Amino acid sequence: MLDFIRKVFKSGDDQQATKPTIETAPLSDDQLQVVAKVEISLNPPQFAVGSGQSVGRQRDHNEDTLFALTAVIADGQRDLPIGIFVVADGMGGHQHGEVASSAAARTMVEHVLTRLYPALFSMTGNGLEESIQEILEGGVKEAHRAVVRMAPGGGTTLTVALVVGEQVTVAHVGDSRGYFIYPDGRTQVMTQDHSLVRRLQELGQINEKEAMSHPQRNVLYRALGQPEPFRPDINTFQFPAPGYLLLCSDGLWTVVPDNEIFRIVTSAKSLPEACNDLVAAANEAGGPDNISVVLVKYLH
Repeated sequence: MLDFIRKVFKSGDDQQATKPTIETAPLSDDQLQVVAKVEISLNPPQFAVGSGQSVGRQRDHNEDTLFALTAVIADGQRDLPIGIFVVADGMGGHQHGEVASSAAARTMVEHVLTRLYPALFSMTGNGLEESIQEILEGGVKEAHRAVVRMAPGGGTTLTVALVVGEQVTVAHVGDSRGYFIYPDGRTQVMTQDHSLVRRLQELGQINEKEAMSHPQRNVLYRALGQPEPFRPDINTFQFPAPGYLLLCSDGLWTVVPDNEIFRIVTSAKSLPEACNDLVAAANEAGGPDNISVVLVKYLH
């Protein structure tokens, strides 16, 4: 990968020593809260990111994998933030699930970076040989093959958001979720659960309350590592600005309602704190599964 992050240090001028001393005092908690809520304008635009993870209270090991990577290029011709964010929830028992989710996430990220970054940072100006959607679809296929090879009998969900500027492209398999969270109280689920209970809901055979307690609520009809052929759901959206992008495993969304997710995200002082509070809320609700959360805000 090209080294696109460069640090520039400038020494102070000779008059710095003659400047008067300025005394400062720390802000109070109330002042910090006010400052944290002020929307600032940044140049170049960039992504703020938080993440959180827990084994939960009813599992003895973690089978989730999360990944978050951001970069910025600003060279006087274009100001472009880039981010790739992944949540994968492994299945198949001890080791098989954790190996499956890790293999899927690592393979997906390697595939995307190998194809995306050279085109974005090339000095020759050559564009992408594939569209972003084609890159993500190819990555899901590679990830599926990696799971079959490295975790036979295991499987995993995979939800990936590739963000270039204000464009968010999501590739999704399974029942982890991607959300947009808006300041006005709306939470928009961007992904479709590939689960048996969701299909039964769509057919009108059960309602949402029945789905939450259905004995087969964890059964997926589409996941990486399964023998049945599948295609990932791939869709492109506009990043909500202001607003948030949230990726999470079902250990969060099955026990913490959308309105509580909104309250936690918008009331926290920082994105890492919000992720920590989301994980804590899931554990307080019983923590029946592993919990993984990635939260992103577009600052511009």
